[in-house]
Amino acid sequence: MRAGRDCPLDYRLARDAFAGEPLFDCEALYVVGGLYGNRQALSALEKRLITEPGARVVFNGDAHWFDRDAEIFQQIEHGLSAHLALRGNVETELGRADDSGAGCGCAYPASVDDGVVERSNAIQLALNHTVQSLPGMAERLAARPSTALVNVGGQRVAISHGDEQSLAGWACSREALTDKPRQQQLDAWLQAQNLQVLATSHSCAAAALNLTHGAVINNGAAGLPNFAGGYYGLLSRIATTPHPAALYRCQRDGLFIEALALNYDHPAFLADFDRHWPASSPAALSYRSRILGAVADQPQLALLAGFSLCQSLCALEALTDE
Repeated sequence: MRAGRDCPLDYRLARDAFAGEPLFDCEALYVVGGLYGNRQALSALEKRLITEPGARVVFNGDAHWFDRDAEIFQQIEHGLSAHLALRGNVETELGRADDSGAGCGCAYPASVDDGVVERSNAIQLALNHTVQSLPGMAERLAARPSTALVNVGGQRVAISHGDEQSLAGWACSREALTDKPRQQQLDAWLQAQNLQVLATSHSCAAAALNLTHGAVINNGAAGLPNFAGGYYGLLSRIATTPHPAALYRCQRDGLFIEALALNYDHPAFLADFDRHWPASSPAALSYRSRILGAVADQPQLALLAGFSLCQSLCALEALTDE
């Protein structure tokens, strides 16, 4: 087992993970992946939900990462408690009674530098110490499911952290989804499972792909900047009506599948981050530049096929430039 590179066998999802009856029905669903312990992003989400009170929320993993402070960790847990929370690789490794040897469990591909992998393993180790100081927390994290199946407007929506095969799989990363054979494989899987949408995250880079039999949306990160010039996270929204502030979307089977900006208090988040991850710490070395907006991505790069930019993106970019 190469820590940070290889997955334990229990990361594999069961073949029937998305079979059976949906957990609930709703008309609007938010999928929140990669909150990363950003309590300001969580607060921004709670404010958004006030304006859409019937919406349901699923946190699909890695809700924790930068929250090595026990008080902030517990604040994140309190916010999650009102919603359905799934395990990502972070929560899975935090919930183990014994060291699996997987490190952070990210299963980074070979294209990721060894230094990034080593620093992620170090961040996970620091979080392990936080969880160990909170009685019962490891068991609570371990008890979370790894997948969810829900109905939105009568259409079946599958939710995982990584991809349809593995809790920390990279087969729904932007790079993987550009591959035509992979698209064909995924389209056949969506048809066989009678699914209209698969919502994921894990790769920390947004991607959106509309296929013949279903759509895939990866929200990148809810708790980090995703696109150049913007200090906002991303949410996936799947609903029977469009949202006026969507950045991009597609429409299929009576559903609007969208990405929305999550505008959080960036200075307060940066203050939290710097207080707990000072210069030269593994998190600062890996993430501080991204938190400060050093992101090359443009929203257009996330749109692989079948999704279109919305007018609200122009308004958001104008606001960012001011």
